[in-house]
Amino acid sequence: MANGKRVTARDVAALVGVSPGTVSKALSGRGAVHPDTRERVLRAARELGLRTARTPLEPTPARDLTVGLVAQEPFGMRRTSPLLLGAMERFAEHDIAFLLCDGRGDPIREQHFAESLLRRRVNGILVAGSGGERLTRPPLRGAVGVPVVYTTSASTDPRDVSVVPDDRGGAEAAVRHLVATGRRHIACVLGPRREEAARVKVAAAREVLAEHGLALAVDPLHGPWSEEWGRQAAMRLVHGGVRLDGLVCGNDVIARGVTSALGTLGVSVPDDIGVMGFDNWAVMVEASRPRLSSVDLNLPDVGAVAADRMIEATLRGVAPRPGVTTVECDLVPRESTAVAPPGARV
Repeated sequence: MANGKRVTARDVAALVGVSPGTVSKALSGRGAVHPDTRERVLRAARELGLRTARTPLEPTPARDLTVGLVAQEPFGMRRTSPLLLGAMERFAEHDIAFLLCDGRGDPIREQHFAESLLRRRVNGILVAGSGGERLTRPPLRGAVGVPVVYTTSASTDPRDVSVVPDDRGGAEAAVRHLVATGRRHIACVLGPRREEAARVKVAAAREVLAEHGLALAVDPLHGPWSEEWGRQAAMRLVHGGVRLDGLVCGNDVIARGVTSALGTLGVSVPDDIGVMGFDNWAVMVEASRPRLSSVDLNLPDVGAVAADRMIEATLRGVAPRPGVTTVECDLVPRESTAVAPPGARV
């Protein structure tokens, strides 16, 4: 503005005759805004010089694009690395630069980085959640003016754009695999009851078993997402005399603890009990004896699809459709479940 005052969304709203909330939606590409209203807001923002970042719905030359990547998990962790590699490979194909920020699971630190990226006028922000144990997360505050895509953990705001693994579909595949390999007495050893990831797996197991006229052999066992919990749960089941021939574990760490304890107790895996992990974390599945069957979250694909959503908004000027996009998981069978006996089918 001519008087040197910093332009805000309220200034744009006053000029156009709409609410500041409508301005925010129009600038971010989030929510339902009539195309004519959106165009008026964008025009007014240009006239007033509102520059939190490049207007997200304007096509931009790829050489000018920079995307910020904010990760909740430290780089190098089992989920962050493959996801970011998938995203960065897709950005590189379009000559899009990226800035990496390590949120370390701290919401304050994450918000600080988001605001810092906006000051550097990035064209969009990709937020990589911790995933796995936490399937959803609250949205960023104040990330208005650029597209934001959430990945691994979906935003709790349905107006946001999120790309995540199909955790429920993966859990269903795990249970179907156990049924297909002849198991009929199946239990679940999961993380804390309060965690959505644990609840989703229980619901998936009950639904698939019901399709086959079956039910869980015992109420789901809940505890920490740890190897020690897997050992404790396995001992509790065996010492409790529960009739079992299949176990679905909340992650590969728990599954490794389960197989370790079963071996100590003289229970054969997979001859007596088949064990399914979840995540397909190479360090865990290969170190377990026997090697773990698991569900691969296809995180490089998740990262690539999230990057595609960002490219649509920044490079092509197309607002991504709000909501959650799921990427299919793959079941990876190994020795802990062996092969299906003759005649068994899902």
